Amino acid sequence: MSPVSELSFFTQLVRVGSLAATAREMNLTPPAVSKRLAQMEQRLGVRLLNRTTRSISLTAEGETYLVNAQRILGEIEEMERQVSSSRAEPKGLLRVNAPLGFGRTHVGPAVSSFVQRYPEVEVQLQLSDRPINLPDDAIDVAIRFGELPDSRLIARKIAVNRRLLCAAPAYLSTFGCPQTPKELAQHNCIVLRQNDAAFGNWRLSKGKQVETVKVRGGLSTNDGEVALNWALDGHGVLMRAEWNLAEHLRSGRLVEVLADYQTPSADIYAVYLERLNLSAKVSFFIEHLRDFFRRHADGRGDTLTTWRK
Repeated sequence: MSPVSELSFFTQLVRVGSLAATAREMNLTPPAVSKRLAQMEQRLGVRLLNRTTRSISLTAEGETYLVNAQRILGEIEEMERQVSSSRAEPKGLLRVNAPLGFGRTHVGPAVSSFVQRYPEVEVQLQLSDRPINLPDDAIDVAIRFGELPDSRLIARKIAVNRRLLCAAPAYLSTFGCPQTPKELAQHNCIVLRQNDAAFGNWRLSKGKQVETVKVRGGLSTNDGEVALNWALDGHGVLMRAEWNLAEHLRSGRLVEVLADYQTPSADIYAVYLERLNLSAKVSFFIEHLRDFFRRHADGRGDTLTTWRK
């Protein structure tokens, strides 16, 4: 009996709960099952199960063997899924994490169309206002913006995304439009606090020239939708990702300011652990996201309204 067969046999025996029931499942006689277990215990030199005519129970050594057997069999199953992922239909549980606003507006609909296409996948979508730690949290794929500091992770770009500066026409009519980054310090700026990074410092560049401006304002929040609504209400200048602004820029409810300056990239990435690199459910989901965002980005950057004096 091969090591893998022994592991499978033992986990099956514990799951079924008796020698007789295991014999029926394996189409063997009860003495044959008992002999197979005895041979395992003899080879290992320990007793794995306490057994009576009607029941079995794990010894301390048996508990250790079972835990590791389940882990090893799970890793073998995942390895086989990875090797055959190019041909296999995705299935099983997929755990996804995404930022609150973007997850609600964009990732949620993408998940809906994904499970319609691949009904054997069960998706758990977790939305949070701060990044989770992939090695420590039970998450398969996380959606992130901008640069990724953790080199242990694999990141696939799923959509291009820019940060833009904008304000409502009413605000700009009243307070004027900044013509240089330094002038932002004289404006009411709506500050979006995200993660634990320093906030209120906006970095803008033009060519090789980079300027960092410490902005101030009467309103700040850690919720992007709240910040966007404040900008729509005319409370000040906002720096926000294009994906969140495009609809309002096209309609004219917001207008872009300092359009000839660039802000740090906010490209959208799917991030996952290296061991899931060939997992069918992960690779199919990421390709679906890329296709979904590509289709829904059509025309997103067209006819953006820019404020000019």
